[in-house]
Amino acid sequence: MIDSSAVPQGRPDPLPTPAVPVIPGKPTSASRITLSHIMSAHDTNLLGTVHGGVVMKLVDDAAGAVAGRHSGGPAVTGAMDEMAFLEPVRVGDLLHVKAQVNWTGKTSMEIGVRVVAERWNESGPAKQVASAYLVFVAVDADGQPRRVPQVLPETDRDRRRWQEAQIRRTHRLARRRAIVELRRERAAEGLED
Repeated sequence: MIDSSAVPQGRPDPLPTPAVPVIPGKPTSASRITLSHIMSAHDTNLLGTVHGGVVMKLVDDAAGAVAGRHSGGPAVTGAMDEMAFLEPVRVGDLLHVKAQVNWTGKTSMEIGVRVVAERWNESGPAKQVASAYLVFVAVDADGQPRRVPQVLPETDRDRRRWQEAQIRRTHRLARRRAIVELRRERAAEGLED
């Protein structure tokens, strides 16, 4: 029997705290993609090569597709951590934009992107023309960050990419803290308006 004097009167039992759902991790290969695009004359800049902004858009498109696939829903670009243009892209090149999740946090993901070009007027292997690292944040229907599955590196290369992404994240956060601190100091000295 339960001693009714031990149960507080007039106070409902406390509701259980909802548990954070466990999201199963996903292997790197589950969201890896390649987007291909033939570059045309309307993609060129004043020098006659493909405009860097066109390549950046393709990079963002591929990274966004990977982020959405990995997170199981919408994700938005949070940062482009690094973009390197290694070779010019020309009209007629068949561009292959290869992307995969390198690292995941609670709500964010680093997507690594490699861009290679098959030259329409040259034989031989495709050449790497650009690379980038982007940070995406998964969002819910209200635009608020939501949890993402952890990425499960499958190969030594995937594990190396995960470790390098950790280094980039550490540097990105340290840089952000240093800039905020500098602005705070300058404002305190009356040097910023």
